[in-house]
Amino acid sequence: MKYSNIKEGIFISRPNRFIANVIIDGKIEVVHVKNTGRCKELLVEGSKIFLEKSNNINRKTKYDLISVYKGDRLINMDSQMPNKLLHEWILSSSFFKDIILIKPEYKYKQSRLDFFIETKFNKYMIEVKGVTLERDNIALFPDAPTVRGVKHINHLIDSLEDGFISYIFFIIQMDNIDYFTPNYETDICFFDALNNADNKGVKIVALYCNVSIDEIVIKDFTKIVLKKRELL
Repeated sequence: MKYSNIKEGIFISRPNRFIANVIIDGKIEVVHVKNTGRCKELLVEGSKIFLEKSNNINRKTKYDLISVYKGDRLINMDSQMPNKLLHEWILSSSFFKDIILIKPEYKYKQSRLDFFIETKFNKYMIEVKGVTLERDNIALFPDAPTVRGVKHINHLIDSLEDGFISYIFFIIQMDNIDYFTPNYETDICFFDALNNADNKGVKIVALYCNVSIDEIVIKDFTKIVLKKRELL
């Protein structure tokens, strides 16, 4: 997926989840942050960032903050991007064969899961999680407790009994990591739910991305490590 009208900036501060103060061309600008997560390890004062300038002249903010350097690694933090990337990847790969229908935002029980896919032979339920947290070259999710994420996993488990083949895809918005693992230190409930889903038969997939200043694309599968509670 390509971005346009990219500008480089320097991050200063984040007054709330939706906006940030940054320096662009020597001038302080208030910009929109395309990720309502904490992202504290990314949005550090002085960090080099990249922004996309909007074509909408009526917007209050001219720019969207889309990526940031953490050390030498460029990390995409656009939370709208993982679903777009996976949709594109599904259409261009042969992972799901003989697709008849792809329906985004599929209502199931009390959730809206990210995709429903129907093929000639099977029906699939899919949830997508974007991953922006990295420690010691390991990608982790979540970066904050997520009750909603636990609910989605439990509904994926329920969907197995209704005849669906269910997947959770972790889209790692960076490259060159060693593996993906659930972040039990931040959310033990999510950690337990993901392990339970794995035991019940929900398929777990992690895909890393190539990230550049104006583009992000899914590159390949990466290793998943699901540590068990008794080993913690």
